[in-house]
Amino acid sequence: MLKPKPAAPAASAQQRRLQMADIARLAGVSTSTVSRALAGSKLVNDETRQRVLELARSLNYSINIGAQNLRLKQNRTVGVVVPYDPDTRQQLTDPFFLAMLGSLADALTEQGLDMLLTRVDAGQLDAAAQPFDSGRVIGVILIGQWRHHDQLNQLAARRVPIVVWGAQLPQQLYCTVGGDNVAGGALATGHLLQRGRRRIAFLGDINLPEVEHRYQGYCQALRAQGIAPDPQLQVPVSFLPGGGAEGVRELMRRGAAFDAMFASSDLLAMAAINTLRELGRPVPDDVAVVGYDDIELASYFHPPLSTVRQPIAAAGRALVASLLELADGQGAASLQLPTELVLRASA
Repeated sequence: MLKPKPAAPAASAQQRRLQMADIARLAGVSTSTVSRALAGSKLVNDETRQRVLELARSLNYSINIGAQNLRLKQNRTVGVVVPYDPDTRQQLTDPFFLAMLGSLADALTEQGLDMLLTRVDAGQLDAAAQPFDSGRVIGVILIGQWRHHDQLNQLAARRVPIVVWGAQLPQQLYCTVGGDNVAGGALATGHLLQRGRRRIAFLGDINLPEVEHRYQGYCQALRAQGIAPDPQLQVPVSFLPGGGAEGVRELMRRGAAFDAMFASSDLLAMAAINTLRELGRPVPDDVAVVGYDDIELASYFHPPLSTVRQPIAAAGRALVASLLELADGQGAASLQLPTELVLRASA
């Protein structure tokens, strides 16, 4: 927290905020960076800190270090952000999101931390840093990269403590924790191939990093058996439950022959199975289906769904541990967690 020197005792809170904004503008950084630099935070590099301190002195500012340290000790809240894509309108009630939120809540409670849950437009992921910039949280856990790798790199570049549930990508500056999606895609497709299926459809939007990695695993498994991936069998659908029905009907419109299906989420797989049933194509006799995530409903579905299990329980602890390292001014390496194939009646 900043206060003016005695030379200006009558300055209002609004004037102090304006002077901090002046420092930020002159230094070419955000106001949150100014605040951290004046507090001596290790998240700000030496060059930036020195520039901010010189500007602060020129504006007759001094720092209340005691108040800063007290606030940091008292703040035990972590921001958890679920991006909202207006194009797909994926709901927070999606079973995967709920499972991840439950895992994070457990992991945060174990550390004596609180959760501040927010949603932001997936096209404006810089808004995910607002709870940190305003001082409400010590850092941010973001569930999903969506299509905005560059925005996340920008947040990391300005030293926002942020950990993302997602895939590891080239030139990545931010920390990710995620399942091994390539291996998961290969496991699902390899099992279908072992069952004698050769025309395996893939449902999912490969513009999303995690789905694209699952598709890589799918292609690897096919090529290992001497089968070239057929573009007619790759259907880009959203994660909404209706995407599964849309994917099946698109395959039918294309006239594409298929005897199996790998869906990039369990909800897509379940909707696809219902649509196949309506079309007189029983699962697994006519079409074998494997999903992804192993949500709670998967084992209760009819037929029970074969799927790739995401390490949800381990994910919550890993995300929280990485965030605490970043909030403490340390580096945090990205982490890839193992996935496993769960076999049930659908395949």
